[in-house]
Amino acid sequence: MSSLLAIDVRGLSKRYGGRAVVDLVDLQLAPGRICGFLGPNGSGKTTTIRMLCGLLTPDAGEGHCLGLDFRRDAVAIKRQVGYMTQKFGLYEDLSIRENLDFVARLFGMPQRQAAVDRALERLGLASRQKQLAGTLSGGWKQRLALAACLLHEPKLLLLDEPTAGVDPKARRDFWDEIHRLAQQEGITVLVSTHYMDEAERCHELVYIAYGRILARGSEAEIIAASGLHVRALHGSVDALTVERLKQAEGVLSVAAFGNALHIAAQDEVLLERALAALPGTGTLHIEPATPTLEDVFISLIARAQDNFASAGGR
Repeated sequence: MSSLLAIDVRGLSKRYGGRAVVDLVDLQLAPGRICGFLGPNGSGKTTTIRMLCGLLTPDAGEGHCLGLDFRRDAVAIKRQVGYMTQKFGLYEDLSIRENLDFVARLFGMPQRQAAVDRALERLGLASRQKQLAGTLSGGWKQRLALAACLLHEPKLLLLDEPTAGVDPKARRDFWDEIHRLAQQEGITVLVSTHYMDEAERCHELVYIAYGRILARGSEAEIIAASGLHVRALHGSVDALTVERLKQAEGVLSVAAFGNALHIAAQDEVLLERALAALPGTGTLHIEPATPTLEDVFISLIARAQDNFASAGGR
């Protein structure tokens, strides 16, 4: 295992009731990099993150996290990792300062008050430090949660859909802070998200579905490797026609993009055949389109094997 990697794990697996929730996942991430972890709900993202930070014991797999064996040294890893859960996990009947002080006590931090003061200033929370957490908006709760993650000066941040339900400006501010942490402080970030605009802000991406990694690399690398041919269809198309397109041979995805439909396939001949069979083609405008990340990911999930199927529908 390379000591130069913040995360270097191989064969990571976890099963529940005969179903492989995470299935032989390999994951490598260099220090100071931001990796977007993408995939549909139930794909294994949260389970993977919890195994990496020592909250879950894997059934199989080996490797290192921050140079420590992620199975044997789970307790030591926890002290160097900041984990932000999907759901706000702090006490709503405590103030911002009281919440941060509580977390600092859990870590047994020396000079606890100074550490809390730094966290308040770092995330712009000082002016609100006496406000109860339960009265905060989603964006401010997000800042508080991130401040709690950073209190103990972690080297790795594991963020599980941290911006779900947060307004666009708060999301943008959050990502500006994440990039500052990576660039100026060398913190490594693994962040799960469903937002394509957030994925585009990551240095690299990992796409997981049904417990298996289906694609990895930069945005440009993933799109180039997909081999997709995409057509944009403009014009009035009814639901029956859309369904017919989805069922056409070779078509991997049909998705609305603004006023157009994006139809994607790997076989260009089959794609053209499906489009030529549409009724009223004379009233439709069809043109080549550059594949987007969303095109790629929708097409990947269309080709992926459902891990529920191998577990008897469980």
